[in-house]
Amino acid sequence: MFRTALRNVLAHKARLAMTVLAVMLGVAFVSGTLVFTNTISEAYQNSSAKGFDQVDVAVTARHQDSAGDKVGTTPDLTQAILDTSAKADGAASAIGVVDGFTAIADKNGKLIGGGFRSEGGNYWGGKDPRYPLTSGSAPRGANQVAIDADTARRAGYKVGDTVRISVDGPVLTPTISAIFTTDDGNVAAGGSLALFDTATAQKLFGKAGTYDEIDVQAKAGTSQAALKSALDTALPQKTVETTTGKKLADDQAEQIASGMSGLKQGLLVFAGIALFVGTFIIANTFTMLVAQRTKELALLRAVGASRRQVTRSVLIEAFVVGTVAGVTGLVAGIGIGAGLRALMNGLGATVPDGPLVISPGTVVAALAVGVLITMLAAWLPGRRAAKIPPVAAMSSLHAKATTKSLVLRNTIGALFSAAGVAVVLAATTMDGSDGQAPMGLGAVLLIIGVFILTPLLSRPLIAAASPLLRGFGVAGKLARQNSVRNPRRTAATASALMIGLTLITGMTVMAGSLQQAIDKMAASAISADYMVSMANGNALSADVDKKLAAADGVTATSPLRNAASRIDGKTEFVTGVNGSVIGEMTDLAVKDGRFEVGGTNVVVDDDTATSHHWSAGSHFTAYFEDGKAQPLTVAAVYEGNALIRGIMLDDATLSPHQKKPADMQVLVKTAHGASSAAKDGLEKALGSNPAIKVQDKKDLSNSIAQVFTLILNMVYGLLAMAVIVAVLGVINTLAMSVFERSQEIGMLRAIGLDRKAVKRMVRLESLVISLFGGVLGIGLGVFFGWAAGQLLGTKMSTYELVVPWARMGLFLLLAAVVGVLAALWPARRAARLNMLAAIKSE
Repeated sequence: MFRTALRNVLAHKARLAMTVLAVMLGVAFVSGTLVFTNTISEAYQNSSAKGFDQVDVAVTARHQDSAGDKVGTTPDLTQAILDTSAKADGAASAIGVVDGFTAIADKNGKLIGGGFRSEGGNYWGGKDPRYPLTSGSAPRGANQVAIDADTARRAGYKVGDTVRISVDGPVLTPTISAIFTTDDGNVAAGGSLALFDTATAQKLFGKAGTYDEIDVQAKAGTSQAALKSALDTALPQKTVETTTGKKLADDQAEQIASGMSGLKQGLLVFAGIALFVGTFIIANTFTMLVAQRTKELALLRAVGASRRQVTRSVLIEAFVVGTVAGVTGLVAGIGIGAGLRALMNGLGATVPDGPLVISPGTVVAALAVGVLITMLAAWLPGRRAAKIPPVAAMSSLHAKATTKSLVLRNTIGALFSAAGVAVVLAATTMDGSDGQAPMGLGAVLLIIGVFILTPLLSRPLIAAASPLLRGFGVAGKLARQNSVRNPRRTAATASALMIGLTLITGMTVMAGSLQQAIDKMAASAISADYMVSMANGNALSADVDKKLAAADGVTATSPLRNAASRIDGKTEFVTGVNGSVIGEMTDLAVKDGRFEVGGTNVVVDDDTATSHHWSAGSHFTAYFEDGKAQPLTVAAVYEGNALIRGIMLDDATLSPHQKKPADMQVLVKTAHGASSAAKDGLEKALGSNPAIKVQDKKDLSNSIAQVFTLILNMVYGLLAMAVIVAVLGVINTLAMSVFERSQEIGMLRAIGLDRKAVKRMVRLESLVISLFGGVLGIGLGVFFGWAAGQLLGTKMSTYELVVPWARMGLFLLLAAVVGVLAALWPARRAARLNMLAAIKSE
């Protein structure tokens, strides 16, 4: 039986090629994902480990947790702590580290490093061992800065050039005094690093006389553990904590691995979808192969082969196919992993250099996926073939499904579908994240149910296309009959496309609905013409509000100044605003009281008011970071949203309690409303700072929606793999169907059907099957998009379903194009059949 199985594989090489390709694509996706994530994860880990070469023990401030009426704070690392650390037993030297956000602009004024990876720090003394200089000398004073070599190379800077930089708002224009190299993982990942002398860095980052960290290096012969023990003895343990350099490197490596796991899981989900779709194709292929070999298998049974041997022979074929697909998929996946890294570098998302990582786990996973998926998909056709009695199989080429099996299948499909719909509908009534898991379960049940029911659904849906097919004459009539002749095969072929379009449609509906909800939210919550913020989300300097207020054409400004407080024993973040103008800057629905901010009067969003049992007129006491109590009165309760929520009080009341007031955003009202001229004026008033964003309501909405658009485009790209696999499935089914119907096609040619009509018949059959899958996929996608929207609606009051009909039409057209393209080769093959040879074939 083993030799027989191998001969069958070799005899049906052409038929199995599409199956190998389908499995290979799925395996390539899985192995490519593993290679890519392992490669960049190891590169980041190696880079981060190098960054701790100069650190034997790091001294950091121990955060003091909030308790009672005391707001949690982090104590300062003073010069005295630095001096004590340097004198500890076993310490060779101690470096005070200061860091913060520092944006560097290129020569065209554009931000380098993407904002989120723009860092600044201090250069220690005349020679800092952490940052070897390649040219120039150490920065001194507020008018000098050193920049990393990668940034200098990318922007074309050299020693002596003037560079535009920003820390928290105001633009600085120091001279580049030096260029240095660094093993900082942040820089290796495409970020930028600017260094000032220690006094300047402390002043710029608001840390006069203090440090963020103290890095201590051990004397020769002193271990990190021994140095840590000495520092623990010398330093006050209530306010500081010590960590060895090895522990820091290990923790950072673990964080990187943890961060990469999310990306890996996301990519593997799409790989799983491609494999799931490929499973239909494999099962379909083996079902057709077994059906075409019914007489052969019956003869084997007649000469003594057992049912197990017949099933085993089919599984051996599947094993060979899976092994070939697994090996080729692994090789292709290695190429995909290398290509993804190159693509990230090409898009500006630089990753650290390092070798391509092909772990034993990746090899095992690729081969296991290829073999197991193929054998699993082939098991049911093999088992079904073994059950056919030899006499019945020899008398008929095609074993038809019994009425009992059809009734059982439809009953199971109906039960799965009903359960899926019920669970999804139940999930829509739950609150936010509580409904995510049930909705995912319901979606899986419904997709499985619809898949089981597709043979039943195929007849009425394909029959609905009959009027259109009649226009193509005999070819159209034959195409419709061929489409419903074997409903199971049609269903399996259409289901592959259905799953891909279900996910694409669902994501599109959600993205369109979210975009409209965000537009409505921005329009309804904010009346200001502009919102000003840092590009990386950090706090703005309080000077920004003052500069904007003094700009031409500005009639009013209000900061949104966040601060932690303790209220009723709980930590609450409050927002300081310009109480005299915040009412005209926002358009918030008031549910209770009068919207009035000033003095001790505050306004509170409805969720916060409910949690504290407040209403208009309620009194409470807030404790701030300086430890002082501030009595406040609730003037109004407003309806909060994702853009504006929480407790708003006058910044004149809040700022005296803050050591360094800083604003998350500044709202701006101009005399003539939002316009290009007004926006240019505001940007110039801020020194054309590349690190600051000046956004009107449309810009704000678009910047939030860009995240969804990026995710949607990634989903489209990843799901394209599933669609490609589905195309292969249609081609495979049609090609094998043409082979199976060779005698029939020969007869049709003999009685007058010309080659063009044969081609048209196959193309129309492919088109009908693809459109059938497209209609099911779009219908399910809209339903899932609506259900997910109902879940989101509990957190976003402006959310409502938006069905992008133009996109839906485009997806249906895509399904039609898939059908037309998939039929090209099978149609050509059918038209070129020799009619006499075809008539004599069995």
